[in-house]
Order: sequence, then structure tokens, then C-alpha cells
Amino acid sequence: MTKTAKARQQPPENKGCIDVKAQTELFPREYGSPWPDYELLDAGDGKKLERWGKVITIRPEIQADFKPGWPYSQWLDMAHWEFEELSSTQGHWLNIKPQAPEQWLISYENLNFGLKLTKFKHVGLFPEQQANWRFIKDRVSAGQKVLNLFAYTGAASLVARDAGADVVHVDSIKQLITWANENKERSRLSDIKWVHEDALKFAQRELKRGNKYDGIIMDPPAWGLGAKGEKWKLENHLSGLIETAHELMNPGAFLVLNTYSPKVGPVDLAESAGQYFSASQVEIKQLWMPTKTGKELYYGNLLRAIK
Repeated sequence: MTKTAKARQQPPENKGCIDVKAQTELFPREYGSPWPDYELLDAGDGKKLERWGKVITIRPEIQADFKPGWPYSQWLDMAHWEFEELSSTQGHWLNIKPQAPEQWLISYENLNFGLKLTKFKHVGLFPEQQANWRFIKDRVSAGQKVLNLFAYTGAASLVARDAGADVVHVDSIKQLITWANENKERSRLSDIKWVHEDALKFAQRELKRGNKYDGIIMDPPAWGLGAKGEKWKLENHLSGLIETAHELMNPGAFLVLNTYSPKVGPVDLAESAGQYFSASQVEIKQLWMPTKTGKELYYGNLLRAIK
């Protein structure tokens, strides 16, 4: 199995966490939608069942704290792979169907993505972000400059570039930049600027250089390590991220920021954004996806702002 770098992870412990889920009841929901190559089939009992093209996976899901729509025996009949957690940060995949691929391709509209099994349970795409891909596609026009920070395997970068934007893609993990570049080539796009650097440090340097953007996309991890091993906790950097983004934005520019941290709730997003944007410029939402069985799964919180 191909090894890959660590991406968006749950923190190893949740001591001192605020009740993020209770906070979300104050904010409207936005739903990501399935598309021909992706479906959230079912969820429950701490797991989710997903179809990626012709490959079906079972993965742990802490938010699936309800009963599934289908019995687990039916899940096993359908699935090709199940991820088994060995710790809060790693695990391995159990092969359910012989000859099931460990790497494969799926499409979203006219974009193509390579997926593969990783030891961190991810496969290379966060499908709930389809809600933001819609937003980006609607907001971006040809020739605009878009900065994608903590950019992972590049789905949002590709959506923006496909809409005609000049895109700068920043991630601190070199393997993920390579993966994103492969997705760009699969999608027959060109001219994305790849930056292997700590996202916040790069953004702050862009400020000093006087550069401005028409769109900024941020999907920061709850915790992790920077390009040089620096420890990262989102709650310590949230205000600085929003402030830096605000200063980098041209008039009329958009900001998209996702959070998955159990220590950062939507109220925190609203309070931090309120230091730099007026209330009329900001919307805070919950991010959800429906399952084929009629369940609904919570995927975190979302800040969007227009300067």
C-alpha cells in the first residue's frame, strides 16, 4: 500500500473542548450534494459507508452517533475496504473484496481525482467540500487571483482554476502537493503555482510583498505539524488566520474557511470574523451531508465572508 502524508486529523485528545455540536444549533445548515462518482450511502454506530466511483469504503466517523439505516451485515456485503483504527491518528485497511484496487480514479464534473488508501483513513478527497466547490465556481471569474491555503490534494484549487482563476496552492506537506499536481494533470489544467511552505507564514509574507487576492480558501487542520515540524493548534491561530486573510483580500473578494476542531465552534468563528468583517459581510454555517438512507451527517463549521 502506498504511504502518504498526514492530512486532516482528529486531535489525540479532547480535554477542555467546548460543546461545538450544541453551538451549531444556532446556525443554519448547508449540505454537500452527492454526484455520479460519490455517495454517502449510510452512517451510524461511529462509522460511514461511502461509494467512490465503483469502490465502497467503511471508515470511522465520530459524528455518526446514531443508528445506521442499514444493518452492518449489508454494509459488509457492499464494501470493498474497511479502515480499522489502531490509534487516534493511524490504522490500517481491511480488504473485504478480493482484487479491490488500492488506487483508483473518480471525477467531479470535468475534473479528475486520483484516490488511494492511506494509513490516516483518508483517500484523497473531502466530498463534503462539494458545498464549497459550488460556491467557488459561482464566485470566481477569469483572471481573478485565488489563494488556497492548507490546500491538501487540490480539489478547490482545480475548481478555481477550471473557472479561470490564477491559483496559488499552498501546503506544508510535499507529498500532498505532488498528489495535487497529478490531479491537475489528470484534469488537463495548467498554470497552478505550487508552494511548499507553512500556510500562515506564506500568507504573512504575501502581505509584506503587497500581494492581494480576489478569493482565499482555507481548510486548516485542527492540529498538526508545519513544513519544519512546528506544532499547530487551530485555536491558537484562528484570529491571526482571519486577520491575515482580510488584509490580503481585494474589495469584493471572498473568504472560505472550514473548521473541524473540537475546540473551535461556530461562535468562535463568528467572534473572530467580527473583529475584521461587518456582520453583513459574514455568514457562519454548519456543513452537513445527507446519506442515501435518509440520515444526516455533520462535518464541521464553515465561515464565508465577502470584503
